[in-house]
Amino acid sequence: MSPSIMDLRRKLRKWAAVALCIGPLGQPAQAEVTVFAAASLKNVLEEIGEAFEQTYGEPVVLSVAGSSVLARQIAYGAPADVFMPANSAWMDDVLKRGRIQEDTRRDIVGNGLVLVRPAGTGPKDQIPDLAASFSADENGKIAMALVDAVPAGIYGKTALQHLGVWDGLAPRVVQTDNVRAALALVALGEVPLGIVYASDALREHRVEVVVEFPAAFHPPILYPAAVVADAKSDRAGDFVMFLQSETAQAMFDKAGFAPVEVNP
Repeated sequence: MSPSIMDLRRKLRKWAAVALCIGPLGQPAQAEVTVFAAASLKNVLEEIGEAFEQTYGEPVVLSVAGSSVLARQIAYGAPADVFMPANSAWMDDVLKRGRIQEDTRRDIVGNGLVLVRPAGTGPKDQIPDLAASFSADENGKIAMALVDAVPAGIYGKTALQHLGVWDGLAPRVVQTDNVRAALALVALGEVPLGIVYASDALREHRVEVVVEFPAAFHPPILYPAAVVADAKSDRAGDFVMFLQSETAQAMFDKAGFAPVEVNP
């Protein structure tokens, strides 16, 4: 084989290797910020992700599920850059496992808890009459996220215990993997009642709010965010800080979330 042909082949291999790292029009291939987030954040984080990309030029890829599922995935090394669960307990759990950069942790936003039903299906009830809502139908069901694992379900169970009605309603609870699945059961008319976040009820026109649970009935609903210990994106920290920006907070507010005191 002539030296010129050998040189040409070496150059071709080099160009092929470079091409793997180059995007269209000769620009460096675009990185991504992979965010593992509670299911209730899906829609608003899609909007915030678009705004972040416009600002920083790096797209945001969402992986949404119940906070407990995401926490376990991160604990076992799932390739996440940012974790944003629906309560502090799951963030604490992942932190204890050494999978979170503690100094990046911030409380981003809050939420409320509401009782919903299919739209147009009856007069409003008051919270003290919640148990009576099921008395006419012993098979009446209530949709909730997993009450011992998923934050929305944990908050809901605590609120019902506060009312003193949990023991009577527990056998009728239809538990789902995440709060959006519980919302869908009510929206489709599969169950007459559900306990979901206020932000979920605001977005779903097929349900209506029966009543909002007072904040004193359950622990504060907080969504913390932090950079994962082995984050691959250099923009992961920027995204956590962007969540606290006026732009992102305005989107959270419009989506029905509640503000929290901004962390320093």
